[in-house]
Amino acid sequence: MHKLFEKIVDIAMYLILLVQMLYVFTGNVAHELLGMGLFVCLVIHCIQKRWWFRSLFSGSCTAKSVERKVFDVITILLFISIISLMFSSMGVSRTLFPWFDILGYVSLHRYLATAVLSLGAAHGMMHFVMRTQKKKRAIFIMIVAVGASLAIGLSLVPYLNRHAKKVEIHLTDAVYGEKTGWNGNNALIVYFTRVGNTDFAEDVDAVSGASLMVADGELVGSNELLAMMMSDITGLETRAITVTGKRYPSDYDDTVSVAGAEKREAARPDIEPLDISGYDDIILIYPLWWGDIPMPVATFFEQNDWTGKNVYLIASQGSSGFAASTETIKGLAVGANVTEVMSIYCEDIPDARQSLLEWVRKPKAE
Repeated sequence: MHKLFEKIVDIAMYLILLVQMLYVFTGNVAHELLGMGLFVCLVIHCIQKRWWFRSLFSGSCTAKSVERKVFDVITILLFISIISLMFSSMGVSRTLFPWFDILGYVSLHRYLATAVLSLGAAHGMMHFVMRTQKKKRAIFIMIVAVGASLAIGLSLVPYLNRHAKKVEIHLTDAVYGEKTGWNGNNALIVYFTRVGNTDFAEDVDAVSGASLMVADGELVGSNELLAMMMSDITGLETRAITVTGKRYPSDYDDTVSVAGAEKREAARPDIEPLDISGYDDIILIYPLWWGDIPMPVATFFEQNDWTGKNVYLIASQGSSGFAASTETIKGLAVGANVTEVMSIYCEDIPDARQSLLEWVRKPKAE
C-alpha cells in the first residue's frame, strides 16, 4: 500500500505539471490552484524519499554506479528547478500571491516549468534504466520522453497560447462603467496597438490571441481596448499612433521578427503627425515589444516637444515588467516628467477596467 501511494503521488505530480503546461485551456485561477497542488505533492514526495537526501551524504561517492551518479545529478537539478519554479510561480501569480514580485517573468516561468517537466521525465525513466536489463532501450525511451517534454514546453505551449485561444468580449461589459475625473492637468490618451497598423488576413479573428480580441464581432487591439476604458473612465480624448509606411504582418510571429529587427536597427517608422502641444498630461498606452517600446512609439516621442509635460505610462506585457521601456521613454521625452508606471498582463486586459479606475484615482506624483 505504501508503494502504491508513492506511485500515485509521483504520477499525480507529472500529470498536474502536464495540465499546467496547457494553461491556455485551464485559465489563471485553476492554474494557480493546481500549482499549489503540485507543491503539496512535492512535499509528500520528499518525505517519502527522505532516504535519498541522507544517501547523498553517506558512504563513498566512488562506490556508486555510474547510473546512480547520473540519477543523483538529475535529481539535484530537478530539485533546484522545482524550488526555482515555486518562487517563479509566486512571482507571476495574479490571484494567490499578487504581492510577491521576485522572478516575476512569464517567459522564465515557462522555461522553468519546461525544465521541471523534462527533468521529471528523466528522473522517472532513470528508475527504469537502473532496474532493467535492456539498458539501451530504456535509455532510448528516456531520451524520447525528455525530447517530448522539451517540445511541449518550448514549442507546443507557445503555439497554443498564440493560435488556440480566441478572446471574445462585449464592449458594454468591458468598457463602460463607473467614471471619475482625471486628477491632473489638460490630458490626452495616446495609444499604440496592432489594429490599424497591420494588414490582417481575412480570417485573423478566427483566433484572436492575447494581443487581439473580438469585441461585438469586430477586431479590437488590446491597447485600443485599454484606451477605450480609460476614455470612458476619465472622459478624455484618445488618439492612436498610426504608421504611414509599411505596415506590420498579420502573423504574430512575423510581427515579432519585424519588431526585433526594428529594435536592433533603432528604426523610426513613419507615423501620422500627432500634435500634443495643447496638452499638459499625456497618458501613453503601449505594448512591450522585445521588452521595450515599439519603434513607432519612439517616432512619436521624437516628433514632439516634451518640455514641461507629464507622461503617464500604461504598458501591456506578456512576459515581464517594463523598467527598460520606462528608461527608454525618459531618454526620449526630454524635459518631461515621466511617472505613474502601470503594467497590465495581456490576459488581464479584458477585465482591466477596475484596475484602471483605481489607478486614475491615485494621487499623481509631482
